[in-house]
Amino acid sequence: MNKLSTEKRAQILSMLVEGMSMRSITRITGVSINTVAKLLNDAGDACAAYHDAHVRGIKGNRRIECDEIWSFCYAKEKMVPRAKKAPKEAGDVWTWTAIDADSKLMLSYHVTNERDGQSALTVMDDLRQRLEGRPQITTDGLKAYVEAIEESFGADVDYAQVIKEYAKMSGGCEQERKYSPSVCTKIEKRKVQGEPDLSSANTTYVERHNLTMRMGVRRFTRLTNAFSKRIEKHAAMVSLFALHYNFCRIHKTLKVTPAMDAGIETKLRDCEWIVGLIDEMAPEPAKPGPKSGTRYKKSN
Repeated sequence: MNKLSTEKRAQILSMLVEGMSMRSITRITGVSINTVAKLLNDAGDACAAYHDAHVRGIKGNRRIECDEIWSFCYAKEKMVPRAKKAPKEAGDVWTWTAIDADSKLMLSYHVTNERDGQSALTVMDDLRQRLEGRPQITTDGLKAYVEAIEESFGADVDYAQVIKEYAKMSGGCEQERKYSPSVCTKIEKRKVQGEPDLSSANTTYVERHNLTMRMGVRRFTRLTNAFSKRIEKHAAMVSLFALHYNFCRIHKTLKVTPAMDAGIETKLRDCEWIVGLIDEMAPEPAKPGPKSGTRYKKSN
């Protein structure tokens, strides 16, 4: 089987994390869509494994911000009943994220069809395993976070909610109201658990990170036709984006990568490094067996 060079595979990965669709990549690089799809699957597995093993031991009393970003798989939720051959996971897809407000490190992420308590508990359990110290966590007003954070962290957490209210759009034509952002009219900060510093309790960074994801992952673009047909592909792309964002992308404010600022990496990585992680996970090729019809003698 022909195998793409490291440079070509790194080029494809860099295009994926810069917001290009798989079809666009095939037209530019000349490789088949199946090749791009397989590379994405392999990269997703390798990136998820590396993130799980190395984004740990984050020291200090960190300020963590959490949020959920919406997308969809195969078809939007309201269209699923009429969709032909829709898979079980078709419809809404929620990507739960938790980032460190200081280093901008993407600590935890979880891709699921649900926006419920069990999903919140999954991401909070994962987050708890990666931190050393007492964190301050800030979320929006989603009730699912309250029980999840209490169950995962117990009393060893300071937790606050930021509740935002938005004005109802009025005036202008219908299209302008549809695509214009809502105006925030009120922000309320609530102490939920422990003694959070309400002056630093915010969800600004994680909300800005949502924009970074929408710009870097074509599947998150609003009104897109590049959505995932399978949730496995969606999750693979999120894993690739998370590792590239943490280890390969210099943050403009920090002047280093989030992983370097958090102290879990000392050098800038690139997409060829990610290709190396894929190769490390690849199974060794099977040794050729005896040819058909060949007889072997036992040596003395």
